[in-house]
Amino acid sequence: MKRNETYKTKQKDLILNVINNINYEFTIKDLYEKLDDKVGLTTIYRLVDKLVDEGVLIKNISKDNITYYQYLESCDEKNHFFLKCDNCGKLDHIDCDCIDELSNHIIKHHNFKLNRDHIIINGLCEKCVKKENL
Repeated sequence: MKRNETYKTKQKDLILNVINNINYEFTIKDLYEKLDDKVGLTTIYRLVDKLVDEGVLIKNISKDNITYYQYLESCDEKNHFFLKCDNCGKLDHIDCDCIDELSNHIIKHHNFKLNRDHIIINGLCEKCVKKENL
């Protein structure tokens, strides 16, 4: 199901309002606390799973085996991907034709078709690299 074809519910609207105001990675516990008992934990898990399936959120598991989620801005561009900082969690949306070359290489040499809506490249952002070098 695509983003525009989802069902609207009061609980989903509450969750989306909170998520839209979080500018960083968050856990289910973080979301539950921000919702202040307005939505049950089971409903949060169910709706967050649906939002991941719909491409609204991405799900990351940290080195410490903690599951984090982050909001993905909607994008209709064909050539886009995300750069995710492993240190601060910042997620940058990038529009760049170079992803075509990478995608074609992976298909041709590795027989694997990329999901072009969810390409995330991990590393360190400019700010965190500068901190590391101090």
